[in-house]
Amino acid sequence: MNKIRISAVSYTNTKPFIYGLEHSDILQKIDLSLDNPTDCAQKLIDDVVDIGLIPVAATLNLKHWEIVSDYCIGAVGAVNSVFIFSNCDIKDVTTLQLDPQSRSSNNLAKVLLKNYWKANHLMIINEAVDYAQSTNPQTAFVQIGDRTFGKKEQYQYVYDLAEEWQKFTGLPFVFAAWIANKPVQQDFIDEFNQALKYGLDHRAELLKELPARKDFDFEDYLMHKLDFELTEGKKKALYLFLEYLKEL
Repeated sequence: MNKIRISAVSYTNTKPFIYGLEHSDILQKIDLSLDNPTDCAQKLIDDVVDIGLIPVAATLNLKHWEIVSDYCIGAVGAVNSVFIFSNCDIKDVTTLQLDPQSRSSNNLAKVLLKNYWKANHLMIINEAVDYAQSTNPQTAFVQIGDRTFGKKEQYQYVYDLAEEWQKFTGLPFVFAAWIANKPVQQDFIDEFNQALKYGLDHRAELLKELPARKDFDFEDYLMHKLDFELTEGKKKALYLFLEYLKEL
């Protein structure tokens, strides 16, 4: 049997899933690669992989897509790893520099700026030479993942995008979901879900393997801030987000 090709995000938020896959017999049935979110999405778009833990915004670039797991990378309120960092109030920002490793979070920032903060006239920079630096006090930037750990104290204004989305819509948010670009057999999906659940059920063991940091609480992040179940509320949020994206 040909192995199922899978791309997963290489950030800490995905480690419970990777732990489950690596401690399950399903590992013998898959070809697993770890990538940043943008590359993960592109691999699925280019049919380099069959399943990807991709930013949900990337589904709009797929001819065919279907959700193949009961789990996701999501949050109910603050997620503590997806931010706009700024030295001024968001309504006074004139330029926003986007994170080159992001799709969903960059687009979430755009959706919130347009529909929630009503900041429709600022300049958005896609490929800043150093997107996370600026001498202009009215320039802010999006940053996601492990690179944000310990950074909240460095900026006067910090906007957690999952928290801001919930303020705007009253809904949780889905940053990434397990998406296939072709039909996948149900028996594999069932085994895949079991492996992912195993990883979530053994987060305490995983936490022992992570290096200690004084500026970031991994236990709070993996056990409380991230919310991994793809609930009906998260599905509703996912499709609402895609509708907002189509209007950008």
